[in-house]
Amino acid sequence: MVETTTEVFVDHVEHSIGGFGGHAFRRATHVTMAIIPYLYYVHGNDISSYFQLAPNQFVSLVCISILIIEALRLRFGIVIIGQREYESYQISALAWGALAVSLALLIAPQKGELMEAGLYGAPIIFGMTIVDPVMGEIKRIKQDLRLAIGIGLLVSYVVWLSCYYWLGTDLIVVALLAPLTVAGELPKTKAIDDNATMILFPLAGLILMFPFL
Repeated sequence: MVETTTEVFVDHVEHSIGGFGGHAFRRATHVTMAIIPYLYYVHGNDISSYFQLAPNQFVSLVCISILIIEALRLRFGIVIIGQREYESYQISALAWGALAVSLALLIAPQKGELMEAGLYGAPIIFGMTIVDPVMGEIKRIKQDLRLAIGIGLLVSYVVWLSCYYWLGTDLIVVALLAPLTVAGELPKTKAIDDNATMILFPLAGLILMFPFL
């Protein structure tokens, strides 16, 4: 059942710490996460070398640190601007997103150098950082799940096809994983946030497909 206007507005705006400003901050933070693949694939060696670590070790360390901070946040029931009230007692979208992005960087196969090495990992992460806010705002404003899915699929294919032209992502991967990005937005469960499923669904599909590529 599609949520009513009041229910969606309350969930996404009034229940966000900071009201609409907090909601906007949450969306902006979401989109800026799209820079992570560039930082990892292009500058990962330079950044991690400051800490005398390999890039994958640095990603693991950052993720573990975020999860430890998340555990402390939950222990004391702390929420910050942009988070929702219910995140005071359950794992936050930020923590789920950090875990999923880290897994994508660590697990997605790499080919080539610099950004081309992210021909699989980059579109998976871009899908979550771009498609999720688009679908979320359509559902919040238009109250139309079918419209959100349709536009989400369009945006997802634009993201994945852009990576085909830019990074050389296989067309068969584009065709099959772009819909999985959108599918990750659909489950309605408090057990796991869609920041995670929008990455884990296509990542799982990629791992199963990769032996045939």
